[in-house]
Amino acid sequence: MRSYGGLWDTERGRRALRDAGHDPQDKHTRRILRDLAKEGLLVKVEDRPVTYRLAQPD
Repeated sequence: MRSYGGLWDTERGRRALRDAGHDPQDKHTRRILRDLAKEGLLVKVEDRPVTYRLAQPD
């Protein structure tokens, strides 16, 4: 994600997972994005549609 940068939504996350050989459902992709935000890698910037950006390194 860091090398791609930019904004992340469900569709972009699902495409990245597919490119990596996975076949995720939307629900699974949204959970992954929420988990990454919880860990501090992503920051939510918009609620509808939910969009994240990479967190700034400390």
